[in-house]
Amino acid sequence: MQESESFSYFGYGSLVNEDTLPEGTTVVAGELSGYVREWGGCARWNSPTNRIESGVCALSVRKQEGATIKGVLVLDKMVNLPRLDERERHYDRLTLDTKVFAADKAAALPDDMFMYKVSKEYAGWGSDEYPILQSYVDCVLAGFDRLWGQAGIDHFMQTTLGWDRVPILNDRHSPFYPRAVSLDRSLHERIDAALSSVGARLKALA
Repeated sequence: MQESESFSYFGYGSLVNEDTLPEGTTVVAGELSGYVREWGGCARWNSPTNRIESGVCALSVRKQEGATIKGVLVLDKMVNLPRLDERERHYDRLTLDTKVFAADKAAALPDDMFMYKVSKEYAGWGSDEYPILQSYVDCVLAGFDRLWGQAGIDHFMQTTLGWDRVPILNDRHSPFYPRAVSLDRSLHERIDAALSSVGARLKALA
């Protein structure tokens, strides 16, 4: 793709899972310096099936000197940008210098990229009123597992703030998340063990 026809961004949550990306994107796994993830985005949300009209909590990032987070640099076609902005409509684009990104393997990188960070009006810790969706966590961790295996799951748990603050709504078997993915039993069990290791609190569906 010519530069004028493409754009690039760093994904650190569900965007790490290639099953949620348009066909034809290029994904470069690596690490971003100077940030941690947090459960810090809250918004009212309607599911596509209209089975839930509630608040939900999503991932964001905050600066932290000396920290690194695994994720992916995604190169995509410019024609897909409006759809991506709509997907990330509760976020602002934050311009980044690609020098803060280190690819796992040698790769040709663009000169600049951006990252989505929750907009100020939606920023804040999740809560009982704004829980994390289990189906969202499953999608995110399936992406990390695909790229880095168990080490990727462990890294995500350790570099994401808020597990002790924000409950998880257990919608795994009746997912509300529009990009929910199917996982095998082994991965379900490893994700559950990872959540238990950080003291995550699960809420049953009403």
